[in-house]
Amino acid sequence: MSVEEARKRGFPPVVNPDVRLLVLGSLPGDASLAAAQYYGHPRNGFWRLIGAVIDHDLVALPYEQRLAGLLAAGIGLWDVHAEAVRPGSLDAAIKDAADNDLLGLIATLPRLRAVAFNGGAAAKAGTRLLSGSGLALAPLPSSSPAHAALGFEAKRKAWLGLRGWLKP
Repeated sequence: MSVEEARKRGFPPVVNPDVRLLVLGSLPGDASLAAAQYYGHPRNGFWRLIGAVIDHDLVALPYEQRLAGLLAAGIGLWDVHAEAVRPGSLDAAIKDAADNDLLGLIATLPRLRAVAFNGGAAAKAGTRLLSGSGLALAPLPSSSPAHAALGFEAKRKAWLGLRGWLKP
């Protein structure tokens, strides 16, 4: 596989002016890219976890309705990296990353209170990019099925801490 074949490009942000919490991943994995959907791997726990945060079963909904449910709850989605070389889907394989303009995006979100990072790779890169932003930065355990060190209930408990930033 050539370097260009392994170069992956992410999706546009899912935001509106009412977003109070922005959840950032690192870069979509192969299953997500193939489905053209954030967190498209059927075993990724993201939709169950974020659904628990907003008390809404997002898994049962079509993708566009999942996104609408997040926005209605004040949650936006994007990734730290715009593109990178990454054979496979593991964050540890990300090389030569080009970052998204996170500061540019947050400047368009007047109600934004916090940025949460889905996993360690997103937290490390995102904290570097947003350390002077004045926003609360919240690292979370990865929703990826590859991150099996924590069970779902332990991840759920950590993710439920996001609720405080969603209150009006």
